[in-house]
Amino acid sequence: MSLLDVADLRGGYAAADEIVKGANLHVGPGEIVALIGPNGAGKSTLLKLIAGLLRPSGGRVRFKEHEIAGQGAPEISRFGLSFVPQERNVFGAMTVSENLEMGGYLDGAHARKRAAELYERFPMLADKRRAAARTLSGGQRQILAMAIALMNSPALLLLDEPTAGLSPRAAEELFGTIIALNRSGVAILMVEQNALEALAVSARAYVLVQGRAEREGRAAELADDPTVRDLFLGGKVQPMLGLSEGGQT
Repeated sequence: MSLLDVADLRGGYAAADEIVKGANLHVGPGEIVALIGPNGAGKSTLLKLIAGLLRPSGGRVRFKEHEIAGQGAPEISRFGLSFVPQERNVFGAMTVSENLEMGGYLDGAHARKRAAELYERFPMLADKRRAAARTLSGGQRQILAMAIALMNSPALLLLDEPTAGLSPRAAEELFGTIIALNRSGVAILMVEQNALEALAVSARAYVLVQGRAEREGRAAELADDPTVRDLFLGGKVQPMLGLSEGGQT
């Protein structure tokens, strides 16, 4: 049974601007699914349509037992789906602690307990809980952004270019964090510029071209497909972080 089902989803940033043109995909419980493709293919737009930040012009989005297409982001978050944008994903002037409080506003009664759990999971955040978010390194800010999204105990996390702008070492560490989150039971749908690394840690993947998912399959098989490799990857996927076929608990 799928956790997320997207069927013929269409939409963009304006009524007449259809960037996503009939996308279909699904994410199962406990999966990491990568969404790759050329620049301008509509990958980030697709995540925003699913998360309720943009209103679809057509199609269906079913999450758990709920039809969520057209609902707003706060309502969708309450169902257990959280989105981490590529940019402006933390409140720079606020402390780490205040950022987590903002993330837990939908469930204030459990926010303190959830923050304590996240401090235990991410000791760096505990050490810097009184520091302003703007003082964190790029990798630390991305971990904080994911922790904010995790304050609602989501079943599915949407990640938009989580390693953008990070050094190779910081990106590898962040992928390790993503794997650990997945092993704790959180499913992940990830748009990622580092396609090789994304495929190495994912169970399945979709190749999005001009707003549609043109290819799908097991991540390792897509990485070895000559057409996919030549057009989008530029080489053969190499296992990282001790995984050859990652992304499923």
